Amino acid sequence: MSSTASGHQDHDHRIRRDRPARPAPGPEDEKLPLGRTTAYGFQHVLTMYGAIVAVPLIIGQAAGVSGEQIALLISSCLLMGGIATILQSFGAPYLGSRLPLVQGVSFAGVAPMLAILAGGSDLTTIFGAVLVSSVVGFLLAGAFSRVLRLFPPVVTGTVITVIGISLLPVAITWAAGGGEGGAADPRSLALAGITLLIVLVLSKVGVGMISRLSILLSFVLGTAIAAAMGMVDFSGVGQGGIVTFPTPLAFGPPSFEIASIISMLIVVLVTMTETTADILAVGEITGAEVDSRRVANGLRADMLSSAGAPLLNSFTQTAFAANVGLVAVTGIRSRFVVTAAGIIMVGLSMFPVIGEVVAAVPTPVLGGASIVLFGTVASSGVRTLAKVDFNHSMNLVIVAVAFAFGLIPVAAPQFYAGFPSWTQTILGSGISAAAVVAIALNLLFNELAAGNSEHQSAVAAAPVRVVRADTLAHLREGDRIQNGAVVDSDGTEVAVVAEHHFDDVRRMIDDGEITHTGQIRTILAAKDATA
Repeated sequence: MSSTASGHQDHDHRIRRDRPARPAPGPEDEKLPLGRTTAYGFQHVLTMYGAIVAVPLIIGQAAGVSGEQIALLISSCLLMGGIATILQSFGAPYLGSRLPLVQGVSFAGVAPMLAILAGGSDLTTIFGAVLVSSVVGFLLAGAFSRVLRLFPPVVTGTVITVIGISLLPVAITWAAGGGEGGAADPRSLALAGITLLIVLVLSKVGVGMISRLSILLSFVLGTAIAAAMGMVDFSGVGQGGIVTFPTPLAFGPPSFEIASIISMLIVVLVTMTETTADILAVGEITGAEVDSRRVANGLRADMLSSAGAPLLNSFTQTAFAANVGLVAVTGIRSRFVVTAAGIIMVGLSMFPVIGEVVAAVPTPVLGGASIVLFGTVASSGVRTLAKVDFNHSMNLVIVAVAFAFGLIPVAAPQFYAGFPSWTQTILGSGISAAAVVAIALNLLFNELAAGNSEHQSAVAAAPVRVVRADTLAHLREGDRIQNGAVVDSDGTEVAVVAEHHFDDVRRMIDDGEITHTGQIRTILAAKDATA
């Protein structure tokens, strides 16, 4: 071999060695056929459509703008949510967690934005505050992601559970339909119940495609049933233009006020905490590997989208917990499905008639399906908490106190009404309240070992256990408890016999009358029947 050829070979080897290795594909990188990808993506859009439309409706009405301008805000939020979703799920260099996370306008900013408007400012002040605070959040993303050690299972499990429980009142309110005096409307409740039943029946069907599309199909079938009941209003369909595009800076250039920026900076920290929790939650659900780099990329996408949102008349973006529940229910872990959802959202923003049809889905239908979605999020949190060691530790106390703070906004929505606005921003969201309390208590009890005693509080301590000495004589090396039964080192079950039967069973084994474990149950059942 010539020296030139050898040199080229060495050079090529050096290039291959220096080039960073591509990460191995994970379960979230699965690619499905186009038709299924589109259908599953549309299912994601239906799940979050009501939530993403609610914020511009509330803020637009509070700002006193016209109906046409509110429609512009809604289209803008759909457009920006779609762009943010594509960036988060499909990704770009140093941007996007590349996980199935749907992005949209954050509810955490509603209270501060209403306070800004109540103080005499207008939408341009809100846009300026969102822009500056999001840029700060983008710069903090790397540092924020390096505190993943502050999110062990005792913290993430608690937060994920609170996410699900905090969302359930929304589903129940949708299902109730707003009867007289806050009571459930019987027709709305019936429609929600039928939709829930459809989800359960379709989930039971042995055809994977149908069961995985159970939520989308429940929306379609539930709306058809609602139409037959006269509970669907299609009057708004076709009222807008055929094709529109949100006008950038339609309300004028952003204006900047220090107080407004500070209040929205708190919102940004809250949304970064929520997005981190959602990234960890969807990683847990999909089985994807999540490290600090992936969290940092996700937060950068979140904050870059939020910084660009005011230019397109939208607000702070965050990951939607409801869609995390959809991933858990359907088992569809592909991030490309969520990318398709982002493309559909962009399309909805440009074709008002499609959004008008989606908006016509009755809230009881949304509520019936969302009971499953949001409950599944809470169940995923419980599954994570099952990994936590509660013996001889303060983990039980951490979960208990974090749950209490996280559920205050659920149990008493006006609890913090008299508190300063920054308190309402942090603690008024059950998700952020649970996260802050769980992180703080985990630091106090698990990270800062100084001052911990060997005997923790009575709440945390495991009860003292004893075992009869003669029991050990019957155990062998490798025996263990598995699924409630005693098994040996080979996994064969060891029969557990009541004390008054033990000598008889032992004799029958020695005499060869019992040759396998299954006989013991039959013999003892016969003895008990004749006793």
